[in-house]
Amino acid sequence: MAQRTARIMRELIRNAKAMIEAISAGGIICLVIVLVCILFGAAFYFFGDESSANHTLVNPEVEDYFAVISKYAGQYGIGEYTELVKAVMMQESGGRGADPMQASESGYNKMYPHSPNSIKDPAYSVQCGVQALAASLKEAKCKNPMDMKRIRLALQGYNYGNGIARDGGYTVKNASDFSDMQAKKHGWKSYGDKPYPAHVLRYYPYGNYNYGIGNGKIVSVAAQQIGNKGGKKFWSWYGFHSRVEWCACFVSWYSVQCGYIKAGIMPKSAGVGGMISFYKNKHQWQTRSYKPSAGDVIFFDWGGDGSPDHVGLVEKCDGRTVYTIEGNSSDTCRRRSYPVGGRQIYGYGIPKYDWAIICPIYMVLVKNATKYWVCMVYYHC
Repeated sequence: MAQRTARIMRELIRNAKAMIEAISAGGIICLVIVLVCILFGAAFYFFGDESSANHTLVNPEVEDYFAVISKYAGQYGIGEYTELVKAVMMQESGGRGADPMQASESGYNKMYPHSPNSIKDPAYSVQCGVQALAASLKEAKCKNPMDMKRIRLALQGYNYGNGIARDGGYTVKNASDFSDMQAKKHGWKSYGDKPYPAHVLRYYPYGNYNYGIGNGKIVSVAAQQIGNKGGKKFWSWYGFHSRVEWCACFVSWYSVQCGYIKAGIMPKSAGVGGMISFYKNKHQWQTRSYKPSAGDVIFFDWGGDGSPDHVGLVEKCDGRTVYTIEGNSSDTCRRRSYPVGGRQIYGYGIPKYDWAIICPIYMVLVKNATKYWVCMVYYHC
């Protein structure tokens, strides 16, 4: 590991020197070209996913397992991956039968024979399946529910066994080659489901959307929940056993889905007061007169008494009207709108989403440094 890190650092230094020399020689033209290349590389990195723009909803049988899935996902440290567990169950069984996660042959099954459909307790099947998926996510080093490259590897590991994570990572070709190798090794006609990630991700709302980056990502994730009534999905995810005022739980939920709480960009809180303190302490607070941008967190004071009591997300602002996505608006996730500076607006938290994209863009730059050099040569810098 140390040798590999040193080699990467040497390569980074060489590439940096080459770009600095080229920019010095070519002046502003080279600088513009480098920046254009960086932007195109970053755009490809973030928007170049091959998934379609739609997903198939899981059926009511799977939705009925939401509470059990949430319980075990939280217990085994993957609470933010509840939607992925649901997608796996949908692919495995459609939520039907006594072994809805098809976990009978899993190493986590300690109570029943390791033969297909031997588990007779659906809740135990979920427990075993969640443990297996948690192990796969850990083995694949998944960072958050949007880390699609590693999620694909984790899913293939769930289907094949985690050996594939140590055997070159996930590509369609690697998955096929690994299957063929295992089938030959065991003398079987086939091994596993080669396109298993694609089969699961058709049911995963975050695997089939090109969310973009920064504020665009969080607005897209929040918008997918419009129409939810009662908010049980969000307040039970937070850990409540009965209904609470859930507007802040909703904000925390989609912040986790985007990886922004783990990154320290947004707070996890079930109350508006904690959220406001977070932004004020970071000097990321604006008063009601501010003209917000998409992704800003908007707080409301319905009674005008200086005590905030509701929170939502800014979807867009045209300079005169603020358009929002809110949970617990008449007990529903819905869109609303208000005049800029309206008396019911208490203020805004301004998350620093740019921190969530600096590192990935930097990695794009490093990864494609040679391409940038070729680009500069081509343009005769």
